[in-house]
Amino acid sequence: LMVLGLIGAVVLASGSLIKAISMIILGLLLGQINTDVISGTPRYSFDIPELTDGIGFVVIAMGVFGFGEIIANLGMPAEHREVFTKKVKGLWPTKEDFKEAWPAVLRGTGIGSLLGVLPGGGALLASFAAYTLEKKVAKDPSKFGRGAIQGVAGPESANNAGAQTSFIPMLTLGIPPNAVMALMVGAMTIKGIQPGPQVMSSNPTLFWGLIASMWVGNLMLVILNLPLIGIWIKLLTVPYRFLFPAIVVFCCIGTYTLNNSSFDVYMTALFAVIGYVFYKLKCEPAPLLLGFILGPMMEENLRRALLLSRGDWSTFATRPLSAGLLIAAAIMIITVILPGISGKREAAFQEAD
Repeated sequence: LMVLGLIGAVVLASGSLIKAISMIILGLLLGQINTDVISGTPRYSFDIPELTDGIGFVVIAMGVFGFGEIIANLGMPAEHREVFTKKVKGLWPTKEDFKEAWPAVLRGTGIGSLLGVLPGGGALLASFAAYTLEKKVAKDPSKFGRGAIQGVAGPESANNAGAQTSFIPMLTLGIPPNAVMALMVGAMTIKGIQPGPQVMSSNPTLFWGLIASMWVGNLMLVILNLPLIGIWIKLLTVPYRFLFPAIVVFCCIGTYTLNNSSFDVYMTALFAVIGYVFYKLKCEPAPLLLGFILGPMMEENLRRALLLSRGDWSTFATRPLSAGLLIAAAIMIITVILPGISGKREAAFQEAD
């Protein structure tokens, strides 16, 4: 499944196929900077203690997407930096907005539902995958980043769906797929509740209470956010010369509070420069994040499977599920490298540019 996700990221990435593959590989390499989960040996840490636990996802995302975008905006003329300079009207979604958004909502919900069960941040992965997919299928991808409603509806739907389906492995198998679910497992254990297949029959009140809370939570989001749209939109009218220093400060505070380490702030600054280089080279950074997330997970499960099979690689082809996923990945690779399809792909993105 993780191999299929990486191949899908390459297929759906906009721009050059070579650049997309390069970003995936770079993400995989960055994911190798950690401590080996089996031998306990630090890898590629260069004797820097802070790197033995690996580079944080937030550090890379904040640097590449946050700071990198700020640097790119500062390189533009002043008149191009402002988002809104006039009074904004018509904040509520129109019928046309709903018409354009609902296909993206359905696609995002499907992606989030599938990827949300993956360990290690399926909801985050689903958001980036949904955004990449929407940009791929859009008639005019140039609108993305400039207010395309599909670029908001798809990732947000995927994030919500992924956050809720992440309960599935915890409640059915007792395996927390992310840090939040790990806290949930701890809380349930403290209360004497054992997560697993029996939780639905032994604690039906808890199970159905969780289901109800998802509905109530989403309803409360609608009730709270829609009336407050006017307040949120006011932030976009703030002049960029005042806005970007505040963004930098809050990003630095958020990065520092992850581990109470100034090293993370320095690493974020480094990835800010890297993100700006990506911007100038027109490399889409989303595949890098997907590779960074899926790489360590793929390595860990690959090594575990080989240990259980005593080094027999044929186990991946003899099991129907793994064989089917590998076949699907192979079909995607063959499809994208076919001259006709590859030419159409490049032409589509050139038109978008």
